[in-house]
Amino acid sequence: MKRVVIVGGGIAGLAAAHRLLPEAGEVALIESAPHLGGKIITERVDDFIIEGGPDSFLAIKPRGLGLCRELGLEARLQGTNEKARRTYVMRGGKLYELPEGLTGLIPSRFGPLLKTDLLSPLGKVRLGLDCVIPPRNQNDDESLATFIERRLGSEVYERLIEPLLSGIYAGDGAQLSLAATFPQLRQAELEHGSLIRGVLAAQKKAALSRPSSAFLTPVNGLAELVAALEAKLERVEKRCGTAVVGVTATSDGYGVTLENGDSVAAASVILATPAFITADLMSDLDPELAGALRGIPYVSTATISVAYPLSDIPRPLAGYGYIIPRAEKRLILACTWTSTKFPHRAPEGFALIRVFVGRAGQEAVLDKTDEELLQFARAELQRTLGITASPILHRLFRWPKAIPQYTLGHLDRLAVIERRLAKHPGLFVAGNAYRGVGIPDCIACGEVAAEKVLTFLSKC
Repeated sequence: MKRVVIVGGGIAGLAAAHRLLPEAGEVALIESAPHLGGKIITERVDDFIIEGGPDSFLAIKPRGLGLCRELGLEARLQGTNEKARRTYVMRGGKLYELPEGLTGLIPSRFGPLLKTDLLSPLGKVRLGLDCVIPPRNQNDDESLATFIERRLGSEVYERLIEPLLSGIYAGDGAQLSLAATFPQLRQAELEHGSLIRGVLAAQKKAALSRPSSAFLTPVNGLAELVAALEAKLERVEKRCGTAVVGVTATSDGYGVTLENGDSVAAASVILATPAFITADLMSDLDPELAGALRGIPYVSTATISVAYPLSDIPRPLAGYGYIIPRAEKRLILACTWTSTKFPHRAPEGFALIRVFVGRAGQEAVLDKTDEELLQFARAELQRTLGITASPILHRLFRWPKAIPQYTLGHLDRLAVIERRLAKHPGLFVAGNAYRGVGIPDCIACGEVAAEKVLTFLSKC
């Protein structure tokens, strides 16, 4: 029987294992952490539902909702609170409502933009010039910041786009590759001569299929998705708390070496690990492949969730929270009002708030102790929301080297990775380091790797 070994039990590895069954004969899933799910961690504390990592997934990307349907979870999904559908942006230490009508980062409604105080009159005029500025002739890789500033102006980028972008990648737009992150924006420029016209055209095409909520999550948190996958993988040999330290080629496939010295034989291997770990596992087998994998940088982040009685919060939490532009020079990335965004996440009469710290160029804040980070988060909530009381509970989650950065040249690195992998039949990679950082992207990536394994095995 041909064994497939999946290294990494995050959502990409779990999705790969789910796709392999029942077609693959024997599947082993090896995870260094004591639990499966990777960065999906949900805790229930005194009727509070606290997410350590992501709290939802994009509904418009098909494989998140698609996998939930296959697992029988669709009825358990719920969207964000439509009654409080607003987000705020900080400017000069004050919160301003984010204008409605931002589609794929790009403004598509002019009414809210004309009314917003986030942009100056000159910034609004500069935004309108997108309709007359000709497309760029060169087709080399361009940073997201350069592209947006060229099309829409620096104010739109700094005050609207950059904080939204940081919420996805925790990155620096001046370093992120347009072609690797939002290639559709360049395509809109080329096809329509204008970002705004391109977005409006795309909106018309997508109007009939647009989901009722942009984000979805199971009622009791994303850990429901992990639990449902685990239940479906009864026939999979699962080894948690076991690190893989090497992968070697053998006469009939690969040997996967564990930290205790054991070796697991495999006809095919999927490495669903962060790129830097995959690089370490490949360093002896293929140094060039390892070098390309190490070329993908990562950013470390942390989340601090705190709970309060509503009576301790001076202002109403009327929205999903706020994001903070890099130009504000504050070390807080964003603040989510979790119990407003998803009202079932806190008992009646209480609020649950989550503070995000750490982004590209601002990771030194993570050198603080846990207590210092808690006090740092509390100081932010006092400064912005006027909360002086101590939280009735808190949970802190550190995510070292958690978010891959699709920096300039990312697609070239992927080309090298794919070329080198082709030299090793039966060896594949999956995860958020390659073609998408969200949950649906990781699911799709894991499933694609599994399909490649099945194709490979069918020819053996």
